[in-house]
Amino acid sequence: MTRIRAGLCSVTFRALEPERIVEIAAAAGLEAIEWGGDVHVPPGDVGRAAAVARATSDAGLAVASYGSYFRAGGDESLTAILDSAEALGADRVRIWAGGTGSEAADDAHWSAVVTRLRSAADEAASRGIGLALEFHSRTLADTAPTTLRLLAEVGSPALSTYWQPTVGASVDAALEEYRAVAAHTTAAHVFSWWPTTERLPLRARDALWTRFFAAARGAERPPRDALLEFVPGDDPALLPTEAKALREYLSV
Repeated sequence: MTRIRAGLCSVTFRALEPERIVEIAAAAGLEAIEWGGDVHVPPGDVGRAAAVARATSDAGLAVASYGSYFRAGGDESLTAILDSAEALGADRVRIWAGGTGSEAADDAHWSAVVTRLRSAADEAASRGIGLALEFHSRTLADTAPTTLRLLAEVGSPALSTYWQPTVGASVDAALEEYRAVAAHTTAAHVFSWWPTTERLPLRARDALWTRFFAAARGAERPPRDALLEFVPGDDPALLPTEAKALREYLSV
């Protein structure tokens, strides 16, 4: 059985310096960090990426991925993002499937996003890097069926998806979405928001996470990483408790 790594998204603590994030992640018993491209590792700053990579590895942690804000469908270049990912030692870059939700998207938007994802996946694959869709509202990857459609139409082994619970979805609905995309899911963003975007401790949605990790462990292709994203109040002091809960879910 493939073991899922317990990790952290650096965007959980945007106000902290990378060195501090490494310190608290290691102290909390986590294994990997997804470094965000908005603050901590800006696209194209390969010196910063290399320094963050060293700090991460020196603490005994792995780089899980590079959390970019590249949105397919426009004319944004991916090259600087891949430069930073490469310097960071990340073999996966999180990207976004446009900026329009699937219900509002017309055929032209679908075509533009699919075309750009194909070229982006080719460019990333040429450098040994995979891409993964953010499973998120206001993108074409906002439901399981539309995510599967994107993956099928792009048709690249270099493109996978993340999964996270849809805001406001019941436990059963969220798990149904995961099971639909499980074969293509390489990482999960882990947080407890309820009933909408109120940030709660992980254990507040114990039924969701207990059942999710049981399903993930039993999947033919379990996600490589389970990454904490958001804690109540963005409070670093809560990370040890949240990390402990995540590790316990993974150890069952």
